Amino acid sequence: MPELQELPEEHIFQAYGILLLENKHRFVKKLKKHYTPSIHGHKTWNSSFLLMDYLLHSRILDSKQKVLELGCGWGPTSIFCAHHAGCEVTGTDRDDEVFPFLELQAALNEVEIKTEAVSFENLTKKHLKQYDIVFGTDICFWDDLAKIHYNLINRAKQAGVKHILLADPGRQPFFDLAERVLSKHEAELLDWYCTEPENFEGYILHVTL
Repeated sequence: MPELQELPEEHIFQAYGILLLENKHRFVKKLKKHYTPSIHGHKTWNSSFLLMDYLLHSRILDSKQKVLELGCGWGPTSIFCAHHAGCEVTGTDRDDEVFPFLELQAALNEVEIKTEAVSFENLTKKHLKQYDIVFGTDICFWDDLAKIHYNLINRAKQAGVKHILLADPGRQPFFDLAERVLSKHEAELLDWYCTEPENFEGYILHVTL
């Protein structure tokens, strides 16, 4: 468990060694006057903490790796990877309105995260081959996303990505994706839980390519 930090002001919370902002924080409120994220990019989702916990236990991160987050939103897991392991991290999202919120939280934790506005379908093999690890949290919530992510995983394998990690609370599209991936790739579907910032249960799909 990381050392407890003294929080600098209201509406900031700590999880897995990083500081994150609540929607009520004064800077978040200011950003929301100018930016309106869509596609559920309006807060930090719990599966991010699930994956942080798993990454601590699996110990697959190191400072030499290049890491890509899919559907990064406010980027808490990207920030964790950069802060915890010193990885070079890029956050991608179809909605570029989320990036000011990511950049704000990255600055709070004194890390830099590259950002790129791109959809899942437009991440090509050429694009993916520069990364060692690709991950996403709470990104398989519509039925059609199961097929989209399955095709993305296949492209990632061809591109030489070493690990793909997806975390989810247990939606049916995620299970549909996991079933297809487990039948074709070396992969595990793990029932996982985290304890920060509160108790939360869900699933990790870890694909080793």
